[in-house]
Amino acid sequence: MPITVSVLGSGSRGNATFVRTECVRLLIDAGLSRKELATRLQTIGEDPDGIDAVLITHEHTDHAGGLNILLKELPVDAFLTAGTLAAVQTEPFELNRSKVITIEPGVAFKIGDVEILPFKVPHDAAQPVAFSINCGGMKITQLTDIGYMPDDVAHQLRGSHVLILESNHDLEMLRVGPYPWNLKQRLMGRYGHLSNTAVSRFIREKYDGKAEHVLLAHLSSKNNHPEIAIQEAKRALRDRGFSPATLAVTSQDEPTVPLRL
Repeated sequence: MPITVSVLGSGSRGNATFVRTECVRLLIDAGLSRKELATRLQTIGEDPDGIDAVLITHEHTDHAGGLNILLKELPVDAFLTAGTLAAVQTEPFELNRSKVITIEPGVAFKIGDVEILPFKVPHDAAQPVAFSINCGGMKITQLTDIGYMPDDVAHQLRGSHVLILESNHDLEMLRVGPYPWNLKQRLMGRYGHLSNTAVSRFIREKYDGKAEHVLLAHLSSKNNHPEIAIQEAKRALRDRGFSPATLAVTSQDEPTVPLRL
């Protein structure tokens, strides 16, 4: 059975990525409602209740807001750092602790036929991580909600066959846009979100070019445009001589066409 990957939704109103292997069905993040998650799984031809485990990157509502109801209604386990658990384990958001497994950044763990490596990232959350998923010689890495690209994070992206990478905002659109100045500073800061320019710089300076599929994620609806993000990344890839089979943007409102690896 091929590995299936689909970003069910990505953006400030909710994030979730689906990965299915021969043995397990995973979600990276649970920021969509239970109903919306089921609808989007059905849209890509998957069982709306077909989730075995949820990997949570950090506690912000657009990444973890749907976790509580998933743990109540489905036989799933949740994997999150101790810092993230402490941040979400507050009234009225009390998790079923019997279904929660704490993980450590930099320490790999296995679920079925999948090996998962959480690695720390710079973001304004309690103990945020990103995830690389390895199965059958394929590596899937998702990296969003990161303020800048340190060398140790860039290293974790090496060898990825699927790279889901934040391209949150266009710097000029953000500067002249409607957000208050303190929010603009947060988004552009070292613990905020990755800009199109930062993505281009990463591609030109640190990217190994191995990914067959590159998906730009967590685009701002007010401070970015899919075509701007695509064109900046495309120019950087062309400058390096890289040509992935897929270069696309994810959507807040609908799942990406499933990749079959």
